[in-house]
Amino acid sequence: MTVQKKIQNNKTYLGIEFGSTRIKAVLIDDTFAPIAAGSHDWENRYENGVWTYSLEDIISGLRDCYASLAADVKEKYGIIPESYGAMGISGMMHGYMAFDENDDLLVPFRTWRNTITEQAASELSQLFKFNIPQRWSIAHLYQAILNNEEHISKISHINTLAGYIHYLLTGERSVGVGEASGIFPIENGTYNAKYMEKLDTLLKEKNFDGDIREILPAVLSAGEGNAALTESGAKLLDPTGVLKAGVKLCPPEGDAGTGMVATDSVLPQTGNVSAGTSIFAMLVLSKPLLGYYPEIDVVTTPDGSPVAMVHCNNCCSELDAWVNAFGEFAALCGDPMDKSKLYETLYKNAQNGDPDCGGTVAYNFLSGEPVAGAENGRPMYFRTPDGKFSLANFFRAQLYSSMAALKLGMDILFENEKVSVQKITGHGGLFKVQGVAQQFLADGLNSAVSVMKTAAEGGAWGMAVLAAYAALGNGRSLPEFLETEVFASMESVTVQPDEKGVAGFAAFIENYKKGLSAEYAAAK
Repeated sequence: MTVQKKIQNNKTYLGIEFGSTRIKAVLIDDTFAPIAAGSHDWENRYENGVWTYSLEDIISGLRDCYASLAADVKEKYGIIPESYGAMGISGMMHGYMAFDENDDLLVPFRTWRNTITEQAASELSQLFKFNIPQRWSIAHLYQAILNNEEHISKISHINTLAGYIHYLLTGERSVGVGEASGIFPIENGTYNAKYMEKLDTLLKEKNFDGDIREILPAVLSAGEGNAALTESGAKLLDPTGVLKAGVKLCPPEGDAGTGMVATDSVLPQTGNVSAGTSIFAMLVLSKPLLGYYPEIDVVTTPDGSPVAMVHCNNCCSELDAWVNAFGEFAALCGDPMDKSKLYETLYKNAQNGDPDCGGTVAYNFLSGEPVAGAENGRPMYFRTPDGKFSLANFFRAQLYSSMAALKLGMDILFENEKVSVQKITGHGGLFKVQGVAQQFLADGLNSAVSVMKTAAEGGAWGMAVLAAYAALGNGRSLPEFLETEVFASMESVTVQPDEKGVAGFAAFIENYKKGLSAEYAAAK
């Protein structure tokens, strides 16, 4: 069957993911290969001490991204899709969107990037004896209660970004279990009942009379539910009116869940590293952790298996800033460079640097970095007077910096908890230049790292695969579907850690740790 026929016969599956700097749509066919894509670039705003995106940004960005996808389909295949076999929405996990009974947003969307809930996160972690990170939705809600914020008495329900878009399109307030695990702790596929009872008691003490079970969205596992695109949802997504109502929507997921799907990392002892604006590692656990740590989140796969997650707020943004600066220099020299060539040139040259970066250390903290103990963001670098300062060493330090905080958290899992992993797969923008960041990550974690052919497609492709699973799963488990259908013949490249690279990264990390006190001081 031709691609045109597949589009006309609804043998295609659409994933849309709201990333930090880009909204991306990927359309796949029933072989799970991408056949079209669309995107919309956007930036978060820092307003009144809060990282946010406006509702206008969210809706206009969604529409523009979808229009971009439809235009790509039209250009490639001469038709515009009227429907799909299934579709799904993914977004930045966590954060806080609070609504009243009329579905009016009560305060601006508070994204995962905010580090303004320290008291709430600490109190809830102690109450549950389970780590509640600052960016989790329940931490934001409880912090607002502690702050006696005016909107608290008006709350009817709260949601994440993916859950909110799903509601706009379907009228259903539900999220996938992986997304839900960034809202409140999960046990046996739903919110942890024991912790919920403890929270009830605490909220009563704080004179909060809302029913937390009604306030949080319902939880679904991958492939579950009967949500479908409504008439108003179709019009919201595609104001031209070509898209028809009735498309099946799978449970909305977070970027962590789509990253696990995109890298076939949903079975115990598999893991992945997703690297873009933020960087996070997910290791699927074969047994519960012995302790709880502020650096380690326990979330779930999209089908509910427990996962240890090390989430760092900062990854590529400072790297991108330096690439842009060198791009300006190239233009000043009368030799402007294509952005892709610029990245490749700087990344490849970093491989010529010393394994320990010649005594150069960089911190990429544009925002607070809890894993490294940094309350606020201050990008900075330092070097030892007797070190070897060069462009290669400087940029190698910037690349190491993008994954250094992640290593601090991963060392807890490997050394304290003795977590074992058979396979780590990388995906996201950091891995677009073949082999460079992949090798540095392998050296930093002292573990083999694979990158698949679809690595640059990232979470939007993973979301499209989850949509396909909802339509084509036929009772199979998610791991079985991925293993036998999606990844059976997927191309990948694996690199092993290099002995000198491992030693060099370890030396860099020791200098990195020693300089953190200066980073903390700069942030104040």
